[in-house]
Amino acid sequence: MTAQPNSPLSALHSQLLKKYWGYDNFRGIQEEIINSIGEDRDTLGLMPTGGGKSITFQVPALAKKGVCLVVTPLISLMKDQVQNLRKRGIRALAIYSGMSRQEIVITLENCIFGDYKFLYISPERLDTEIFRTKLRRMTISMITVDESHCISQWGYDFRPAYLKIAEIRDLLPNVPVLALTATATPEVVKDIQHRLRFREENVFRMSFERKNLAYIVRKTENKTKELLHILRRMPGSAIVYVRNRRRTKEITELLMHEGITANFYHAGLDNATKDIRQHRWQTGESRVMVATNAFGMGIDKPDVRTVIHLDLPDSIEAYFQEAGRAGRDGNKAYAVILHTPSDKITLCKRIPDTFPEKTYIKQVYEHLQFYYQMAMGDGWECVKEFNLEDFCRRFKHFPVPVNSALKILTQAGYLEYTDEQDNASRIYFTIPRDELYKLRELGEEMDKLIQIVLRSYTGVFTDYVFINEDTLAVRSGLTRRQVYNMLIQLSRMHIIHYIPHKKTPYIIYTRERVDTCQLNIPRMAYEERKERYEARIEAMIDYVTNETSCRSRMLLRYFGEKNEHNCGICDTCLSYRAKEKQPQATIEELRGKVLQALEEQPGNPAELAQRITADKEALLEAIQQLLEEKKIHSVNGILQTV
Repeated sequence: MTAQPNSPLSALHSQLLKKYWGYDNFRGIQEEIINSIGEDRDTLGLMPTGGGKSITFQVPALAKKGVCLVVTPLISLMKDQVQNLRKRGIRALAIYSGMSRQEIVITLENCIFGDYKFLYISPERLDTEIFRTKLRRMTISMITVDESHCISQWGYDFRPAYLKIAEIRDLLPNVPVLALTATATPEVVKDIQHRLRFREENVFRMSFERKNLAYIVRKTENKTKELLHILRRMPGSAIVYVRNRRRTKEITELLMHEGITANFYHAGLDNATKDIRQHRWQTGESRVMVATNAFGMGIDKPDVRTVIHLDLPDSIEAYFQEAGRAGRDGNKAYAVILHTPSDKITLCKRIPDTFPEKTYIKQVYEHLQFYYQMAMGDGWECVKEFNLEDFCRRFKHFPVPVNSALKILTQAGYLEYTDEQDNASRIYFTIPRDELYKLRELGEEMDKLIQIVLRSYTGVFTDYVFINEDTLAVRSGLTRRQVYNMLIQLSRMHIIHYIPHKKTPYIIYTRERVDTCQLNIPRMAYEERKERYEARIEAMIDYVTNETSCRSRMLLRYFGEKNEHNCGICDTCLSYRAKEKQPQATIEELRGKVLQALEEQPGNPAELAQRITADKEALLEAIQQLLEEKKIHSVNGILQTV
């Protein structure tokens, strides 16, 4: 039984929603999910992008005693949510790859003694001894598993680290789990509950149908020309997705040259640049954001009118999430794929890049040992910074297959490879506030900088706080270099602990180095994942090459949702509507058109279909009749008049 709408628990949830978020009512299935987890029932919530997932765990966690443990792989989203909670006066912390041991210890101690309500953590950190030791001393109210499809090997983004969540449940046997995802097929839905050890099946589904969103696939030989045509015809904010970082800049320059304000966004940019560009786009200063798939998670801009894909995503799941960022305000919006026949070849080429040969993977593993000068049997729990460019240059590899090989080695359990993490600068005052005020002779500029830091950031005496040197420079009137040098000096004086901005991937050895002949890449980590990857690519190709089925129904069917009506606004629905309005030629008229067309130029049925505007089935019937009557004949598939 879940809480009734007028129950004390439900009333408390509504009060918290009003107090911290200012809303009078919950949306969609939010309240059902909240009441379910509020009553300590393991719960799975299926909500499309923009459905308000964060509310479903933040509200019930505030109603419970203790800390809500939030497991999420999205570090940028993690930081944003912690920041947003703090702005609302809610105490929240985060642990993720790249933090120092000291930072992690301080964060965990704060969760034990500091009356914090949320601890965000990346799944890779669940398995560390320090986390599990500290966890035993925490009061955990509930476990939230965001992007929970990552726990399923049937899912499109399986991550082995998610399997550690079930082990955490052994340490917290009576703590309920709330799993959330925006993309899950029926088999993934069952697998999530099985792997998270749900005490009973308990799923709340929000329809994935978006009645205001028109899905369009437009075939074109000139994508950039079509892109400009769409953006000129459809006013309002837009996102243009491309496959790689280089293309984001190229397309942005093209749009700017054509008088369309645009910016580009990808994972390689520093945090300050990302924030500035995101702000310009969200405020409307920039109309178009040209981005890789690194852009979008946690971005709450309701008035996006168009999402355009210049390159095909490699799965329906990825496409559905990205397309779903259009029209969150409920007004008419468009999700457009620009498609050429060569896209299929390009997409299929990703298969060998994503799954290089096993001999190549073993070679990368061997070269990694040379790179770190790792002796046989060494390496366990070693954390190493990894420079992909330097590694490839030294051993004559290409970045894409190396990146894929390292991810497969991660799946196989030999190491943990974290993609490029952008860790903003952080400071922590190592002396109490009272002692800080007693310090003399630091100098006028140093005193001024300290005062600006204290006014700009809270909690610097109890925790590491993210800072922005550019912001401090503007507020202090100093240059960025001066701010940096002063922070370094304060750190050397042991007044603060300063960790400058750093952007680097990491490799963490999860077991000792083995000989390559003993390296075993199991079928589950390679062959089975490759087969599923190929199937997802095939589904994506089927989607864009389909010319008869309603796009919305195809997407819903993929996720196991059945509906009996066409959307009426996608390109295939509009095509059918146009045909219905046109008077259809009779079979006799079509026979005459076929004979006339073949007298002008012989051709195969497909070529005739392009030359004669008509219902395809009726045209084929006319051709068949003429063949049977021997008024036309076929020579090697080419139709000719007799």
